[in-house]
Amino acid sequence: MSRKDIRVALVGLGWMGQAHSRSLIRIPTLFADRKFNPILKVCADADENRGQQAVNDFGYERSTTDWKSAVTADDVDAVWVCAPNMLHIPIIEQACKAGKIVFSEKPIGGKPSQTLEAFNFATQNKTFTGVGYNYLWAPLVLHAKKMIAAGELGEIIHYKGRFFSMYGSDELGLLSWRFKFDQAGYGVSSDILSHSVSLAQFLIGDISEVVGMKETTIKKRPLPTSNSSHYSRGNVGDPTGEVENEDFASMLCRFKNGATGTFETSRTVVGPESENMFEIYGTKGALKWNHETLNELLYYKKDEVVETGFTKILSGDRFDFHGAFVPGQGNSLGTEDLICIEDYSFLTAWVTGESFKPSFREAVNVVNVQAALIKSWDSKSWEKVPSIK
Repeated sequence: MSRKDIRVALVGLGWMGQAHSRSLIRIPTLFADRKFNPILKVCADADENRGQQAVNDFGYERSTTDWKSAVTADDVDAVWVCAPNMLHIPIIEQACKAGKIVFSEKPIGGKPSQTLEAFNFATQNKTFTGVGYNYLWAPLVLHAKKMIAAGELGEIIHYKGRFFSMYGSDELGLLSWRFKFDQAGYGVSSDILSHSVSLAQFLIGDISEVVGMKETTIKKRPLPTSNSSHYSRGNVGDPTGEVENEDFASMLCRFKNGATGTFETSRTVVGPESENMFEIYGTKGALKWNHETLNELLYYKKDEVVETGFTKILSGDRFDFHGAFVPGQGNSLGTEDLICIEDYSFLTAWVTGESFKPSFREAVNVVNVQAALIKSWDSKSWEKVPSIK
């Protein structure tokens, strides 16, 4: 079988950069019918030690501290953008102008206007794009979409989305870039609410109007040192700095199809550790899914008048993509498997000439909801969600 070599440059070897690198390495071992082979050409990271790790441990042919030389290199076809939020836009601009295909981690910049800017770069240069809303690729989320499309839930009445994470719950957690407006942009509305909104739009459709609130619950954090990471801790009495974006956000919304919705997101709540979940209520049934138990989907069928209650559906190789990783039923997938499915689907679409979603267009749809939410924080009233312009 003839396969196209796709030569990859990756910018930023943090956790997401490592996850995508592992995924690209794994694709040939998982998808025998693939139409391409990923070739890890160059990794760009400001930290030279990470660059050496990229070469020695991940198999990149070379590394550099100059991201511009990586994304414009003649021996590169595709660019993965896994750097901190505020570096996304210049990297994407250069990659688009250089004629590369571009996959960027969400939220693409840290402000809605920056996501739109990236979309415009891609549109002007006819760039093939993808964005990292990886939870959409869970086999049971894909199955939920099929159930909804087939009418098994009837008319959708209400959607509930929540992403509660504990990554910022420690008051001694350092004031990393994620808490600084000039480096991250907005807080949880960019970081994790974007995942909840992307799931809702994927499953239900566009959102037309919103109203919401925000709060910064931990207002000061210890200042980082030169060798600290995002998950490092300070000590009591260390110098502190102000947290500049929101820890919590909530939103009421109405979908264009008439359904209502509620959303909550927090990075400082204690208890749920990575609770990205949805509940969908229709006239004929309901669905519940939670990333913490991503291999389970709960289904309520209204017609079951005797044996009522939610039925647990376990993921397995009868669902899309699952069998590439493990055979049988009830054998679990993990978060990085979803990233591998995402990367495989993105490159497959490009090689075969098909469209890919979520692209930068879908990312703009997500941040348009965020923009209306931000506006409502000041107006304290319902705000219309703008459309792409």
